[in-house]
Amino acid sequence: MKCGYVAIIGRPNVGKSTLMNHILGQKISITSRKPQTTRHRILGINTTEAGQVIYMDTPGMHQDEKKALNRYLNRTADTTLLGVDVVVWLIDGLAWHEYDEQIFKKLRHAGLPVILVVNKVDKIEDKEKILTFFAEARDRYPFEQMIPVSALKGFNLDNLQRAILDLLPEGGLIYPEEQITDRPERFLAAEIIREKLTRRLGDELPYAITVEIEHYQELPNITKIYAVIWVERSTQKNIVIGKQGEMLKKIGSDARADIQQLIDQKVYLQLWVKVKKGWSNSERSLQSLGFIDTE
Repeated sequence: MKCGYVAIIGRPNVGKSTLMNHILGQKISITSRKPQTTRHRILGINTTEAGQVIYMDTPGMHQDEKKALNRYLNRTADTTLLGVDVVVWLIDGLAWHEYDEQIFKKLRHAGLPVILVVNKVDKIEDKEKILTFFAEARDRYPFEQMIPVSALKGFNLDNLQRAILDLLPEGGLIYPEEQITDRPERFLAAEIIREKLTRRLGDELPYAITVEIEHYQELPNITKIYAVIWVERSTQKNIVIGKQGEMLKKIGSDARADIQQLIDQKVYLQLWVKVKKGWSNSERSLQSLGFIDTE
């Protein structure tokens, strides 16, 4: 049996959450086209006859540290490299970006085996360019493997999983074989609500928005969830609520359907939108809203 931890790292919006969800065959991390969708380190546990792979989906590594929230996201991404066995560095396209140099430095310091994964290869017409890029990449870093994939379409994920297993140490299971994540349903419900906000509002959605579950009650035939959507300004509150409350109703309906599918039970969901000025740039506010550094 092989067993160990795998960090999925990369810049924002390269498909890290999509990759983990497809490997698990179940949605654990929320996804959207908006950068910084992932804000917390989330474990996805995949147990097979060959072993147990514990994937760690992380916020995207980025340069902007102007606000406390940005600094929290970078700290969370950095600490993920501590105590893992393998790193999967996900990039999209066949070009390096400015902040990739910072990732190279972090990886050299960590000294861990790294698999370079190029995502969205279904969009690359000339496949010869992939081989050329891999040859250049090998000159820059001693990658254990370099694998092209399409996380969204599930292309070549079997080869990636085999490469990961080969690099993991032997050992017994760390988590029960039926467990999929370390996060409680309460946390996943908040994340689903935030996903629906990002998908419904798109570019209108401010980065300074988060969701807090105030009450989560499991009854025999229904689960009741009362959640607050926190924004920083009253104008943002109006955007989330929408004309005559229509946008908030749509977000609630979308979220309730996904939460019901997740917990396999009927859900009553009540949403409020409230203003907490400057929460994204206040360490104290971040902690009160559940943004707690993990050691």
